[in-house]
Amino acid sequence: MILRPSVLCPIDFSESSRGALRYARAIAAHFAARLTVVAVDDPLLGEAAALSTAGTPVSEDTAREIDRFVRQTFKDIRRDGIDLRCETATGKPAAEILRVSRERNCDLIVMSSHGLTGFRKMFFGSTTERVLRETSVPVLVTPGADHGPTEVEDVSAAVRRVLVPVDFSAATGWQLRFARGLSEALNRPLLLLHVIEPVRTMVAAQSRLLHVEAERRSRAEVGLDGLLQMLPPSLKPEALVAYGEPAEEIAKIANDRDAGLIVMGLHSSPVTGPRMGSVTYRVLCLAPRLVLAVPPVPAGSGALGAVSRAVVGT
Repeated sequence: MILRPSVLCPIDFSESSRGALRYARAIAAHFAARLTVVAVDDPLLGEAAALSTAGTPVSEDTAREIDRFVRQTFKDIRRDGIDLRCETATGKPAAEILRVSRERNCDLIVMSSHGLTGFRKMFFGSTTERVLRETSVPVLVTPGADHGPTEVEDVSAAVRRVLVPVDFSAATGWQLRFARGLSEALNRPLLLLHVIEPVRTMVAAQSRLLHVEAERRSRAEVGLDGLLQMLPPSLKPEALVAYGEPAEEIAKIANDRDAGLIVMGLHSSPVTGPRMGSVTYRVLCLAPRLVLAVPPVPAGSGALGAVSRAVVGT
């Protein structure tokens, strides 16, 4: 049995989440995937509605808002062959997004980096961060000011180049396979980057420090050369070594080299699972780019998600 790919897009009815929805629709159309759109209500609204003798349940109002939001965003999304599902949930936004992702066996979450605050709205800054800290599936984070693609072909035009910051950890191979698959699918060149952080020491041994820096650069170049050997020439792969604070350098190079998509690896803990590090968080703050956060392959999992299989070619 071939499982149909599944994409989840949380919305808060802001223009930022409308942009994320357009990306989700483009991805769902490309992979012939099921698209689930979910909005999360504050539990206090449900309690207030239950105490009221008039009006309709909050979930019914929200369901109508979702339908209106989707119809305002697309002329007729169902004609694209997309299996569209709309859902409402009540509770803490991040927890509910992750719950729906698990229960619907979603392969990808697409959400904006920022949204709205206030009544019936999700604060996407903190919500996105919490989702990234606990997700077991890749998350595509779209910039808050990005209106999203009108057509599927617009995604490739927006990406231009795929940037992959690597740290040579155990998760780098999986991260690179994902980036390679996306680069091939979008027909865009691939740029590998390793950032060497400055050595902070109180010891004034300049000659020793220079030796350490030279050794670190040599190891980085060897590591990048090994990764380049894994990539086909058709991707026009390149590799760079940079010095400085990782997030700042990643954002700078993404801008200088016109990279519209950054593929970041999410590190994990054997006890608590995937966690977003400070580097990924800073990149999201500094770089107005698409960021695909890729968690490690789940331990003991012999299977990949349908979208993941399609992207990495396994």
